[in-house]
Amino acid sequence: MGGMTTGHSNRADTNRRRILDVALTELLRDPEASMDHIARAAGVVRRTVYGHFPSREALIAALVDSAVEAVGAAHAAGVAGAPDPATALARAVIRIWDVADRYRLLVSLAQRSVTMDGIHRRLDPVRADCARLLHQGQEAGVFRSPLPAQALAYVHEQVLFGLMEAVNDGALPAREAGPAAAITALTSAGVGPERATELVAGLRTTAT
Repeated sequence: MGGMTTGHSNRADTNRRRILDVALTELLRDPEASMDHIARAAGVVRRTVYGHFPSREALIAALVDSAVEAVGAAHAAGVAGAPDPATALARAVIRIWDVADRYRLLVSLAQRSVTMDGIHRRLDPVRADCARLLHQGQEAGVFRSPLPAQALAYVHEQVLFGLMEAVNDGALPAREAGPAAAITALTSAGVGPERATELVAGLRTTAT
């Protein structure tokens, strides 16, 4: 019985992940995509989709949770092994933008069901990690912003949301947004513009 239960659980998890992956693709293609459409695209019956997500709003909320989890992982990966706080911040922002760029059209869609307040609450752990990094940089004299680290973390979060909207509205090419976000984060933290631009350029060269 235990094996049967495990097998059923694994299939359910696989179905749930597939539905989320397909739902993200379909909703980004058509924000009005119905649950029926998503079920067909995922190759499952409508009942299976509703078994995991009782409403379209619940499905979108789950997608937002997945996005926030990916943002947290991206921040941690960017900070890991960085030789100094400035490099850590730049790497983290660039990695976070890669995630944000994938989900950026979802944010405007999610505002209808999750609300920005709900999105911001989900980002509390990432913001706290960012504040700790900024505080370390301020203690080391690398960051010289007049803002306390916790407030500065909110500024950086809003910069990313603003850039997402700018890209969505055609005001900024998506390929430029990641480096721009990193340079903006560094300069707002008190790193000189030339140093910030040089540091981010070096990271881009390393990445390629």
